[in-house]
Parts: sequence; C-alpha cells; structure tokens
Amino acid sequence: MTEPEKTEFRCINFSKIGRVEQFFITTILVFIFFVINGFFLELIYRLDGMKDHSWYLTMMQFLCYALFSLLNQVFFAGNVARRGEMRVYLLLAVLTVATMGLSNMAVGYLNYPTQVIFKCCKLIPVLVGGILIQGKKYGWVDFLACACMSIGLIMFTLADSKVQPNFNLYGVAVISGALVADAAIGNVQEKTMKKNEVKNNEMILYSYSLGFVYIFIGLVAAGQFLPAFNFFSQHPVQTYGYGVVFSISGYLGVNAVLYQVKAFGALTAVTVTTFRKMVSIIVSFIIFSKPFTIGYIWGGLVVTLGIYLNLYSNNKDYMYSLLHRILQHRINRQKQVKLEHGDIV
Repeated sequence: MTEPEKTEFRCINFSKIGRVEQFFITTILVFIFFVINGFFLELIYRLDGMKDHSWYLTMMQFLCYALFSLLNQVFFAGNVARRGEMRVYLLLAVLTVATMGLSNMAVGYLNYPTQVIFKCCKLIPVLVGGILIQGKKYGWVDFLACACMSIGLIMFTLADSKVQPNFNLYGVAVISGALVADAAIGNVQEKTMKKNEVKNNEMILYSYSLGFVYIFIGLVAAGQFLPAFNFFSQHPVQTYGYGVVFSISGYLGVNAVLYQVKAFGALTAVTVTTFRKMVSIIVSFIIFSKPFTIGYIWGGLVVTLGIYLNLYSNNKDYMYSLLHRILQHRINRQKQVKLEHGDIV
C-alpha cells in the first residue's frame, strides 16, 4: 500500500509517527468527533420548535464548513487556484444541500438511531441508479448486499414504529431523499477528482460555499429566514452554541475519515465508520432516554451484514490476499512450533 501524501488533516503532524499509531490516533478521532457530532445534533432537536427551522441550522453548518475549508485552503494548501469546473460545483452544491439538509431535517421526525441506520444504506440508491441511468451490471453479491440492507431497514423501521409514539413516515421519505442525493454526490465527486485532479478541500470549499448561498436564498424566498433567525436568537446557546460545536466536530470528523481513506484504504475506513455508527447509536440510547426493542439489534445486524457483503464485492482481491497472508502466517507458525518441539525432544 502506498504511503499517503502529506496529510490534509492538520490537527496533528503524522509524518514522525508510525502507521499503527496513525491508525489508532485517527480512529480515536473519528469516534470522538462523530459521537460529539451526533450527540449535539440530537440535543439541538430536543428544543421545542427546532424541527421547523432545520434548514437554518443546515445553512449555519454550511457556513462553518466553508469557512474552515477556506482557512485550510489559504494557510495549509498553499494554492487557492480552482481546478474543478464551476458548473460541476454548482451541481455538487445542490446535491450536498439536499443530502445534508434532508438528513438534518429527518432527525426532527425520526429516532436518531433510525436516521443513522438509513445513512448506512447508500448502496441501495447507488445500485438502482447505476442500473437505470448508466446500464451497469452488478454481481449476485451486490444484490444480496442490497437485499440485506433493505430487509434490515424494514426491520429497524418496523421496530421504531412499534415503540415510538411520534413515528412519522414523512421522516422516512425525507431521509430516503437524502440517501438518493448522497449516492449521486459520490459519482459526481469521483468523476471530478479523476478528471481535474481536484483535492478534497477544494471540493468541500466550493460545494459548501455555494450551498450556503442556495439555502440563504431559499429561506429568504420562502419567508422562513426571519422566523428562524428570531427563534435562534431566543435560544442562542441551544442553537448557535450547540450548532457551532455540531459543525466543528462534523468537519473534523470528515477530515479524519478522508485521511484514513488515503492512508489505509476505503475498506479500513468504512470498517471504522461502521463501528463508529454503532457506538453513536448506543450512546444515543444511553444518554437520551427512548424506548428500546430487540428489533433494533436484529435490524442493525442485517444492515451491517449488507455493508460487509458490499465491501467484499468491491475488495475481493484485497480480502483474498489478506486471508492468504493470515493462513500462511498460521502455517509458518505451526511449522516453527513443531521444529521447536522437535529440538526439545
């Protein structure tokens, strides 16, 4: 595996520490930042009336992300010249607004753990869109992974509907829309990064800056900007205060994951983020009192199975190589033990 280029995650200088230490440090950071992110998102929506102003919260989040990426671009990247095409960034901004805005909005209508489980299942719209739009062909493992995710989502949603008095199907529709937009983002980002050699930070900078403008114009046009501004001003700590922490932790968490993808590969990064999501769900149940049923566990396990079937489908060669190295190591170890035993005898 190739060594990562100079890190874009600027909090820690990784150049003087080993790869094992890099992995453990970034994994801890991923868990810390995203658990904090999820905690404050759910805490914000505990405020009465907050779900009516979720787009204002998203606008604030976009502003924070844009400012952080601008600082990173100016002080660390050293080159502020744009490489990507503006028309692509205009499209990316629309998709990013849709996926993050709808995802935030869904928390006002769904249990936070249900929202997290849905966000794990991006493969479903990716697979459907690939077949209908691009005419792609997928293997049986991909369809099995998609089926597991679908069944797991149904199990988790049914469990949620049984124990949550305020369960709302509108929330399911909202988070499903976020998933579709998120799936489209991946295809556009991948194509743009390969074509123009665009860095992650530039893509974040333009996507969120333009997205902030979109949301601001939308709120003003819909007559929702002033009511949201007044609501946030009446509860500054629970809105602006918590919102800033929510945004900072989210931005740093994303950068930690991106570093892991570069340094250790997508398989390792997805494994870390999957377990992180499990921890976020557990923390949510522990800190925020909510009804619990065994159906949550079964649904979550089926979704997790689907995630790893998808990982297996996309990383067969790597997994076969890893399994071969593990088996070879065990064989060599057994031979060594036998030789040592023979020497003693």
